[in-house]
Amino acid sequence: MKAVPAVKATGLARHALWAALFASAAASAADVNPSLLASENAGKTQDVLLVMDDQKTPLTTPLAEEADYLVRRRALVANLIARADVSQESVRAWLDARGIQYRAYWIANVIQAELPASALRELAAQPSRKSPLRRVARVEPNPVLKTSLPKETSATESVEAIASGVNRIRAPSVWSAGFRGQGVVIGGMDTGYQWNHPALKRQYRGWNGTTANHNYHWHDAIHNASGNTCGNNAPAPCDDNGHGTHTAGTFAGDDGGSNQIGVAPGAKWIGCRNMAAGNGTPARYIECLQWMLAPTNLANQNPDPDLAPDVTSNSWGCVRSEGCTTGNEIRSAVDNLVAGGVMVVAAAGNDGSSCSTIKDPPAVYSSAFVVGATGTTNDSLANFSSRGPVSGQSAIKPDLSAPGVSVRSSVRNSSYGTMSGTSMATPHVAGVVALMMSAKPALKGNPAKVAQLLRQSVVSASVPFSQTCGGTTSGTRPNHMVGHGRLDAWLAYQAAINSP
Repeated sequence: MKAVPAVKATGLARHALWAALFASAAASAADVNPSLLASENAGKTQDVLLVMDDQKTPLTTPLAEEADYLVRRRALVANLIARADVSQESVRAWLDARGIQYRAYWIANVIQAELPASALRELAAQPSRKSPLRRVARVEPNPVLKTSLPKETSATESVEAIASGVNRIRAPSVWSAGFRGQGVVIGGMDTGYQWNHPALKRQYRGWNGTTANHNYHWHDAIHNASGNTCGNNAPAPCDDNGHGTHTAGTFAGDDGGSNQIGVAPGAKWIGCRNMAAGNGTPARYIECLQWMLAPTNLANQNPDPDLAPDVTSNSWGCVRSEGCTTGNEIRSAVDNLVAGGVMVVAAAGNDGSSCSTIKDPPAVYSSAFVVGATGTTNDSLANFSSRGPVSGQSAIKPDLSAPGVSVRSSVRNSSYGTMSGTSMATPHVAGVVALMMSAKPALKGNPAKVAQLLRQSVVSASVPFSQTCGGTTSGTRPNHMVGHGRLDAWLAYQAAINSP
């Protein structure tokens, strides 16, 4: 039987519209990834993604661009769900009839399923116009992808009231102006979170000061892993690695005492676990991206786009060297999240110092705001920070850089430790976005405007290094090494409040 039913679209008219649009499409054989049909996999049940033949974002017209972003988001989600309901309907029935477990996604119009060899052969055959499989365009593997995450190191930074990176980007100056991120929600997708860590508990949206309610504030996309200490389908935020807890500390952490580790300690945060002990899959990544666009209750029902975060922090990558061949499916999920008015801040990766080392989704997508790493107590470009250009893109990547070396933040077991990586730089940027939106609420729902303001408000001249990538030199800004420059919260705040 299927693992989780797809969310039903609202409105018969919308469902009928999508049915009419799909009715005239011609049938053709699904393009099955050759590795799935290889002799060594004969007879095996395999974890796959069934990619439907429509991956384009549905139009939200007749809504004008200036319409309220929440109204636009509701329309987008409703259209995405309706599209998936219609285009996937016959395939879901085919899977149900065979007792095949699956999960259906609407943000990217794909279905994850455990397919026996007989089902794969049926998909590879030429379907008739009336075949239930006529809407499947491709069948791709859903491999387990081992992400190389930064490890906790011995603390090299002395404990101080305000973390060095937070000071470096001048976040306290914005606090002094009265803005600490209040009224803004940051979404984290990572290895999970210790929600009741002293530096994170008060900021967790699921905590009201007395009791915790994890509905709409936490989702676990890990359903079939083994050997991770959180288990599967964790009903409360849990971190089986420590990486997620560390990143959350940097974007919002503050214990009210001597551990002011976060850039936006007045913001609220919610979280989704997309890696089990550092291992993700394309489906896990898609599931968390979908949940961020329309969070659900713990039963994964009743999605509510009004409860989506304003910005997401993404210190993970769909590693191509580990077999991530489904980049286009993740692309549509990321693009749809941004189309819904949610900013996607993504780590550039830790594969430097060579050029063209930004190579894994979501950092390779133009819709993502990509972050490189500089020092925490100085502005030296980190040797490990991945550089551009990104293959097939003309835009400068990374967009900018932020402190990512020996960053002190929260770790599991209510403790603190240091880590280095673009993973650590990324939540600095997510926190600054929260400060900007707190000071200028009109920026909510407008990722493109926020990105523009961030790029124009960096410290551009103080990052010392010597390199040329993609024809850009270290002496010019922007370049493919540090982007437009180093993040500065005070300059970003000034740009935000003075923006039209």
